[in-house]
Amino acid sequence: MREVGCPEEDLFSFLSSKRREDLGYRNILSSMCTPPHPVAARAHAMFLETNLGDPGLFPGTAALEDLLVRRLGTLMHLPDAGGYATSGGTESNIQAFRIAKKLKSAKFPNVVVPASSHFSFMKACDILGLEMRTVPLDAEFRMDTEAVDDLVDNNTVAIVGVVGTTEYGMVDPISRLSEIALDRDVFLHVDAAFGGMVVPFLDRPVPFDFSLPGVSSISVDPHKMGMSTIPAGCLLTRSPEWFACLNVDTPYLTVKRECTLAGTRPGASVAAAVAVLEYLGVDGMRAVVAGCMENARRLIEGMETLGYPRAVTPDVNVATFSCDCTPPGWRVSTTRNGHMRIVCMPHVTRDVVEQFLVDMSDIDA
Repeated sequence: MREVGCPEEDLFSFLSSKRREDLGYRNILSSMCTPPHPVAARAHAMFLETNLGDPGLFPGTAALEDLLVRRLGTLMHLPDAGGYATSGGTESNIQAFRIAKKLKSAKFPNVVVPASSHFSFMKACDILGLEMRTVPLDAEFRMDTEAVDDLVDNNTVAIVGVVGTTEYGMVDPISRLSEIALDRDVFLHVDAAFGGMVVPFLDRPVPFDFSLPGVSSISVDPHKMGMSTIPAGCLLTRSPEWFACLNVDTPYLTVKRECTLAGTRPGASVAAAVAVLEYLGVDGMRAVVAGCMENARRLIEGMETLGYPRAVTPDVNVATFSCDCTPPGWRVSTTRNGHMRIVCMPHVTRDVVEQFLVDMSDIDA
């Protein structure tokens, strides 16, 4: 740390130079995040100093968190769902496993997850001492539910299904998982961190949420397709009372018990998430999702015209290809199976898609 402070002009000149080293989103095709909606940025600035870790000091912000849970719960067909705002899917998934483990006594607890599951589940199992049993995928990169029953036993505390897999944009057969969970009396967690803000706005959404009786909890991230500021996630549960099993005493705060994983929690990104949902409404979100899905279709069509076949037809706006070359200046990613992966987020507009295709055709030439 400096002995003498830095002049403000010099400081922000330095910060600006660092910011210029960051990549611009326009040519980033690999991210499940996107620049925040303008109303999100405006709301975030209004709530910069708020801390939901001590909600009695910020009752207005706490009310916005309740509203966020209610709005997302309603979207997931359970307006009275329990929930709170997390930092994102990783925290939500860890907390879901904590609840599942506490709700069922097991000497050697295990969880059953698809091979496509996010790496946050490895973190959760490491932290909580859970055995992770991995279910293979079918030919379309969805969880093979025929293999689930054989992996579930009396020590299984949770089953996981994914809605909008990170690598291929697929939706697992949650309806079938719901049946298995009910039959085997096991907690079913749905990781909809990405797809939770996509699937409900599709023309023909497949059931994946609390409308299915076996679904116990859902993670959904407004800072992805919800276009909120970072970090903004949410964990929803069928029973609000389940969070009580996570409570710890917090005697010196304005609340005497807390169930959250983080202590200090930003209110600004929660306000931003609410702002986008309220501003756009269902119609606005449908339009955003429709645009992203159409751009994904155009990208797939264009890539296949150039001779790069899709790896699979995605359920959400993630496109993957048999392609091992990338034009200069573009940032894509690669799946563990070696496929090019592109996420058609709101910043990946039709113009961006067309320019990428032009640049891909130049490689061929």
